[in-house]
Amino acid sequence: MALIVQKYGGTSVGSVERIAAVAQRVKDWRDRGNDLVVVVSAMSGETDRLIGLAKAIQPRPSPRELDVLLATGEQVTIALLSMALEHIGCPARSYTGGQVHILTDSAHNKARIRDIDGARMRADLEAGRVVVVAGFQGVDEHGNITTLGRGGSDTSAVAVAAALKADECQIYTDVDGVYTTDPRIEPRARKLDRITFEEMLEMASLGSKVLQIRSVEFAGKYKVPLRVLSSFQEGAGTLITFEEESVEQAVISGIAFNRDEAKLTALGVPDQPGVAQKILGPISDANIEVDMIIQNIAADEATTDFTFTVHRNDYARALEILRGTCDGLGARQVTGDDRIVKISLVGVGMRSHAGIAAKMFGALAREGINIRMISTSEIKISVVVDEKYLELGVRALHDAFELDQAR
Repeated sequence: MALIVQKYGGTSVGSVERIAAVAQRVKDWRDRGNDLVVVVSAMSGETDRLIGLAKAIQPRPSPRELDVLLATGEQVTIALLSMALEHIGCPARSYTGGQVHILTDSAHNKARIRDIDGARMRADLEAGRVVVVAGFQGVDEHGNITTLGRGGSDTSAVAVAAALKADECQIYTDVDGVYTTDPRIEPRARKLDRITFEEMLEMASLGSKVLQIRSVEFAGKYKVPLRVLSSFQEGAGTLITFEEESVEQAVISGIAFNRDEAKLTALGVPDQPGVAQKILGPISDANIEVDMIIQNIAADEATTDFTFTVHRNDYARALEILRGTCDGLGARQVTGDDRIVKISLVGVGMRSHAGIAAKMFGALAREGINIRMISTSEIKISVVVDEKYLELGVRALHDAFELDQAR
């Protein structure tokens, strides 16, 4: 007998019919002798509807009261799923985040989990019940309802699995696993049987929307085996596990990309100690996150060119701040470009294989794609290119590294 935590997202519980289908799937797992804890999101579209109601009352709602409102979405789903399970002869009991004491900090709308008391869940499991828990929510030390931010139900599920020492945490969604890249860009993309936590973290941080990055971080920290599956078709999905033990580990596991990039450059900045802080300090003070950074010393060795990327939504504000900063520094020129994208190769196999970067750059060059920026880590190589080359670049790299071939 295994203890399994399953999480179902909004599309999986988007209607009464889908909730009934989830109930049947849960019962099938339980009938095989497993203990089940099920974490659910609000029905698809419900969170956006509630936010719309709040903003119709108050343009900038109180974060505390917004959490009280948003938490009702999952409360509806846990009750309906528990009713559906009872209807087909499967004993079940529903709990809000506060009832199973998912303790969080007090950062409303983006709270982080501190602790979970698993006693009530364990008691119900021992009594033969399926436990149904509201994802996305918790309670702080003062008893206030909190929510975990977008995608927080994934984190709830992983945290519950860690607290109960579950054998596996299964994330059911509208895709049947993790692919070598987005199948909408490259139709020959292949579903991976498994991927390491390191690779999945990189994929999530680089734009892959399959899993919320905080949930992957949490799972890696507490060593919770994760599996991504589809709610709408059968299959083994993709197992996200620890360091790959296969002797023939694939060099590259996948290609991630991010459309939401913008690039800013300060030309002719005086080459002095602390200039990077003077440029990036005001950007950071505006709560704008910086991603890639490149600094080049000019031929005269008296000035430097400084380039960095930010999220496209922050582009206009960052450009305004940079111009103000560089006026004070005496920079020659400030330029920007919000029509760029980032394409990244990800794979733990890079550690033991040379020539990956050269192969990547060669594949892009053959398609006439100019690289604007490069960033590397132990298991990732990222390049910035013009956005018009996104699909061509992804397909070229997928072909060059033969990612459509099963390993």
